[in-house]
Amino acid sequence: SILLNIPGTPSSSITCLDGYPMAREGRAGVALLVTALASFFGGVFGILVIAALAPLLADFALLLEPADYFAVMLLGLVAASVVSSSGTLRGVMMVTLGVLLGTIGVDVNSGATRFTGGVQDLRDGINLVVVAMGLFGVSEAMFSARGASASYATEKVSWQRFLPMRGEWLRCLGPALRGSLIGSFFGTLPGTGQTVASSIGYAVEKRVSPNRANFGKGAIEGVVVPESANNAAAQTAFIPTLTLGIPGSTTMALMIGALMIHGVTPGPRLISDHPALFWGLIVSFLFGNLFLLVLNIPLIGIWVRLLRIPHYFLYPTIVVLISIGVYSLDHSLFDVWAMLGFGVLGYVLRLYRYEPAPLLIGFILGPMMEEYLRRAMLLSRGDPMIFLQRPGSAVMIVISVLLLVLTALPGLKRLAKSIG
Repeated sequence: SILLNIPGTPSSSITCLDGYPMAREGRAGVALLVTALASFFGGVFGILVIAALAPLLADFALLLEPADYFAVMLLGLVAASVVSSSGTLRGVMMVTLGVLLGTIGVDVNSGATRFTGGVQDLRDGINLVVVAMGLFGVSEAMFSARGASASYATEKVSWQRFLPMRGEWLRCLGPALRGSLIGSFFGTLPGTGQTVASSIGYAVEKRVSPNRANFGKGAIEGVVVPESANNAAAQTAFIPTLTLGIPGSTTMALMIGALMIHGVTPGPRLISDHPALFWGLIVSFLFGNLFLLVLNIPLIGIWVRLLRIPHYFLYPTIVVLISIGVYSLDHSLFDVWAMLGFGVLGYVLRLYRYEPAPLLIGFILGPMMEEYLRRAMLLSRGDPMIFLQRPGSAVMIVISVLLLVLTALPGLKRLAKSIG
């Protein structure tokens, strides 16, 4: 995400927005160190939340209904539009395109095929990895070949150059805390997770930070917030899994299966019936975060040296490895061609200053939002007022509208002055 602008996970696409510009400015080591520290801070914060508030937050998550989850997804999409460095209008366009791409395939409710064009390989939809690797990995390789990314401000490998400036340490503390709080909250909501937490955390920080003008240009706060939110959400995702038996992801579903194999049923009584297991997990989470920190920091010098590899050798190798990885998903050449197609799309979008990250977030959250919309409408018998009658969903929708209005207000004022 930082060195090559290729996100390893969807949530890492938010880190690309400022991490990659930092690398291009010769601060790749600083960005990697801050990423490791912010992830550790968010992870420990999330672990403390699990230890102190797991039953309480689980009960709160149980009170949420489909209308509330729909509003959360909507807020995530709006936040993705707002954080776009290319402007809110272009961000909205990219999110909308991502949502439309997410609808391709067979509708699980009606069985109807949507936007497949008769192509059988599209019946199951487009794989997220195909979209992410094309939009970021392949398009970055194409930009490198064009010469737009032909040179980095490379840095000497020394620990002094890896450390942020003295003032940046204090500037990182507030964003790390805010990102951890946001990530801890969204991690407890099944089906939301790290991507929503990272995008909303970034959007909030972009509005409240005194350094907001540098977001998207290499602001260190733009690296701290998504990473702390991401790891905090990854930890608190265990709360609904352990205390309610509700998996929020495939990983959590496997966790439930592993517990049940050993005769442990996740639920409200897990903490009281199996305290040794619960606190053992807490300690293992803490040691896991600590080991990741200890392993990552000494290797920063090695990763920074990647920038010294000539791009004419580095990026073709990356494209080959990405193609092998995409083909291994379903052993489908169609996926490889689709990835290359998204690479061309990402190249064109970046050429005309359209940020690809909101498209990816729209692609992830769009199908989830559609599913919760349908559930909410079924429960309310087709009454759309359900979204305003529920306090949680009403608040989220109001926040979404305010985010759009506040972001668009300066542009509307300039338009009014030009007309007047």
